[in-house]
Amino acid sequence: MHFDLSPEHEMIVDTVRSFTEKELMPHEAMVEQLGNVPADLVQQIKRRAIDAGLYAANMPEELGGGGLDSFGTTLVDREFGVTSYALQYIVARPSNILRACQGEQIEEYLLPTIRGERVDCMAMSEPDAGSDVRGMKCSAVRDGDDYVINGVKHFISHADLADYVILFAASGEEQTSRGPKKRITGFLVDFDTPGCEVVEGYKCVSNRGYHNLIINFDNCRVPVRNILGEEHRGFDAANEWLGSTRLQVAAVCVGRARRALGIATEWAATRQQFGQQIGKFQGVSFKLADMRTQLEAAELLTLRAAWKDTQGTATDEDMAMAKVFSSEMCQMVTDEAIQILGGMGLMDELPLERMWRDTRVDRIWDGTSEIQRHIISRAMLRPFGA
Repeated sequence: MHFDLSPEHEMIVDTVRSFTEKELMPHEAMVEQLGNVPADLVQQIKRRAIDAGLYAANMPEELGGGGLDSFGTTLVDREFGVTSYALQYIVARPSNILRACQGEQIEEYLLPTIRGERVDCMAMSEPDAGSDVRGMKCSAVRDGDDYVINGVKHFISHADLADYVILFAASGEEQTSRGPKKRITGFLVDFDTPGCEVVEGYKCVSNRGYHNLIINFDNCRVPVRNILGEEHRGFDAANEWLGSTRLQVAAVCVGRARRALGIATEWAATRQQFGQQIGKFQGVSFKLADMRTQLEAAELLTLRAAWKDTQGTATDEDMAMAKVFSSEMCQMVTDEAIQILGGMGLMDELPLERMWRDTRVDRIWDGTSEIQRHIISRAMLRPFGA
């Protein structure tokens, strides 16, 4: 196993880095001030991303996507990680779950999403069901050729940019050795479906301009043909999706931490106090050393998980270790970078305070740090029957 980049991977990194610096980073301050990405800018970024071949990079080439494997998409996410999430997400990565589309779903949902004509979002979290996915109360009851859906989903990222939602709802119950558990089914639901209402969500300190919304379902009838994947097997699909998004979070954190460390290093090398550069003081130089070490370790864990995923050997434990370590590393690096810059680190003339705020959510969404540690420890104990 080695992570020397091939010429193709080097080209991918150079292309994404150039695109990010030219098309995304110049708009960071505006997005922070507005708390929104103007509609015309969304379309401009999307159009230029499509022209650059960066849109839907994770989707198969034969379907019109970029054809990148997990290692390639992780490199892409790492480079996008340096900028605002509200901007980077416009260069869409359609959910991998959409590969489960069948029959008419391919022409109606999958292909238009890859082409940028439609945008998807994912609805899993509920007010009373976050980490406990099987605790969801949003229900889907079979009625002839339809499912009738009732319930509430919240924290639904970028639903304001989406045309439809990949919804997970409780569709039944099964008996297990540990008692009854809810069966989960995935559905493709257009936002113009009667009984489906998208409303404003909560205001979050992280990722300004990247909004979370609430979706209410009130006797919303969805045809059986809109089931994504297998009926009652949505929990398996959701877990598979969470693995890839956890890897994405890890890669973004690595990219963000790289930028923060770069800012802190340059400041330490040029800022003078008491007649010398502050980087020569042990209190600063040791911070830089720890930041660099943690960053390198996180990047190796992330690239290792991506490489194993490409080989088809990645486990939930691999993704969990990459996500928990990288997200906690990024929080430490951005915080220490602010400490090195002192008061200037908290001023909005620099991106550090935004990065510090943005990375706080990374230890929560797509599985909290506590959930990641549970996954890791469970994998360690399972061989012993514990």
